[in-house]
Amino acid sequence: MTKSLNLRIWRQEGPDDSGRFVEYSVEEITDETSFLEMLDALNEKLIASGEEPVAFDSDCREGVCGTCSLVIDGQPHGPLGRTATCQLYMRHFEDGDVITIEPFRAAAFPLVRDLVVDRGAFDRIIQAGGYISVHSGPKPDPNSIPIEPDIAEQALDAASCIGCGACVAACPNASAMLFTSAKVSHLGLLPQGQPERWERVERMVAQMEEEGFGSCRNYAECEAQCPKGISIDFIGRMNRDYTRAVLREPIDRRGKMVPQ
Repeated sequence: MTKSLNLRIWRQEGPDDSGRFVEYSVEEITDETSFLEMLDALNEKLIASGEEPVAFDSDCREGVCGTCSLVIDGQPHGPLGRTATCQLYMRHFEDGDVITIEPFRAAAFPLVRDLVVDRGAFDRIIQAGGYISVHSGPKPDPNSIPIEPDIAEQALDAASCIGCGACVAACPNASAMLFTSAKVSHLGLLPQGQPERWERVERMVAQMEEEGFGSCRNYAECEAQCPKGISIDFIGRMNRDYTRAVLREPIDRRGKMVPQ
């Protein structure tokens, strides 16, 4: 069974241009077609008619890379919970539906073209502290440091963040707290991440604020729209670590107190 759909897509040639919604139609779309494949079909139709194709991001199309950042009918990644845009299939839409497709809206995610935004702010937050110390010697045995199962599970839950930005797009304040807390926590929970634990949280929070993301107000829209279901509990954990980090007595690298 195939269906026809009416699309309202945001078109904008560049960040300095005024954008608008443009209406298109696609036909003979099967239930097994993914949302991105439906957009591929639309672009083939546009190219064949001499029109400019719709620009949108995609890469792995397996729900791993996080680049398929679209707001579909007002919801980041669409109407299904814990689903990236690339894993959304057209079986969830009815014949004749009108579907509105927009880019993620946030000042820290400047629009590049059409449905493409620049999420380089996330990269800079990770660069500020999302790493651990490594030694130049032989590779250590992975089981040489015992880790409690519940701690390992929490770290894995935080590490499942794919950096798509749905949390920012869903938040009324365009906050990046869920993303930042996941990146802080998945390293801060493990023994290997302890050397930079306090410096990490300070640097990453500072970079997040510098990028212009909004403040968290505990609306929990971020958790509801996250395709990996990452809990806002990590935000609380990061806040506790941040408070402890900024209240600690400053210590220099030799372990002596630094004059105030």
